Amino acid sequence: MLEVIKRSRLLMMTGLLSVVLAGCSGDTEANVAEETDNEGTEEVEPDAEDTTDEESEGGLDVGIILPTRDEPRWVQDEQRFMDALSDSDYTTEILFSQGSSANELQNVETLVSKGIDILIMSPHDGDAAGAAAQAAADEGITVIAYDRLITSTKAVDYYVTFDSVAVGEAQGQYLVDNAEGSDIPLYLYAGASSDNNAFLFFEGAWSVLQPKIEDGTFVIANSSEAEALSGTAELTRDEMGSIMGQITTNWDPNEAINRAQTHLTSAGDDLKGDVAILAPNDGTARSIADTFSADSDITSYVITGQDAEMASIQYIIDGKQSMTVFKDVRRLVEDAMGMAITILDGDTPETTGSYDNGAKDVEAMQSEVIVVNQDNVKAELIDSGYYEASEFTGLD
Repeated sequence: MLEVIKRSRLLMMTGLLSVVLAGCSGDTEANVAEETDNEGTEEVEPDAEDTTDEESEGGLDVGIILPTRDEPRWVQDEQRFMDALSDSDYTTEILFSQGSSANELQNVETLVSKGIDILIMSPHDGDAAGAAAQAAADEGITVIAYDRLITSTKAVDYYVTFDSVAVGEAQGQYLVDNAEGSDIPLYLYAGASSDNNAFLFFEGAWSVLQPKIEDGTFVIANSSEAEALSGTAELTRDEMGSIMGQITTNWDPNEAINRAQTHLTSAGDDLKGDVAILAPNDGTARSIADTFSADSDITSYVITGQDAEMASIQYIIDGKQSMTVFKDVRRLVEDAMGMAITILDGDTPETTGSYDNGAKDVEAMQSEVIVVNQDNVKAELIDSGYYEASEFTGLD
């Protein structure tokens, strides 16, 4: 069953785009070299000739900062930016902060020194990123938060994202739609409490799951805090935080394994059998699925995910992961770069909503998300050109 959760997507690309980035092969016209400093900051630096050209033309136009190279999602994003920007007159540079807010600030300072007009940043830690955003804003640079909101600061102008609440709603709804009977053990897992999106994902999932917890369809299996709040339809951020403290994976597959093993060890027979699992993303979903499948007292499970990572698509084909929420990175990149180009051209970008970051309401452009399972994986991910069929086994 195809489930599509849409928020209006009004902004289209207004120009062709280009890039001077890392990882280009030797047959690319502008060769670049990728360097990693001693603190783990990964930069994409143009060669000496290109740097001279940029300086003579007034420096970089757009700086992009992504949180880490260690997750497939962000490597995909890098490639999508590279593809999207291949033919424009605008210049850009992509840096990775490798999970460090200190590196993030250093990256911003590096890009500011190169004369950027637009900063696109996906923060490692939303609150800590405020200092980096302020450093850019102090130089008159427009700051665009990308996928993850920069929080507790006024130094952010726009936010380009998927509808994060809708992602959680889709995950929760999938579990509800595939629930049979009552008293189904429900194992809850969440992302990192330093990531504002993790709260939004959980908020969306809870809004769908809570009525089904209250009516007895599900029984919470691994969080006393969630059990105590099971009668509360709308949770405060502090209440969500108390639950997430017990179920966080910190977006780390290894931590997800440890959490799942601990929960299964402490669970009685009444909390095993056929179970439902809210997993926050694909990396943690695979780890949790492997852990649950190794427990002989688990007879079946339905498990969620998000990001449509290649490894999880194979898991879905093989029946080891139930679903993923597909967030088409191509569209998010188009939205982000389309917004940047609009600003560089002297116009005001269109937005479709806003998010409260704790200091201001940040105008946002939201992209749609799509639920993918065995029934529609080929149509959504292969026929659309996102992946090649040859990258998987077992496709019909």
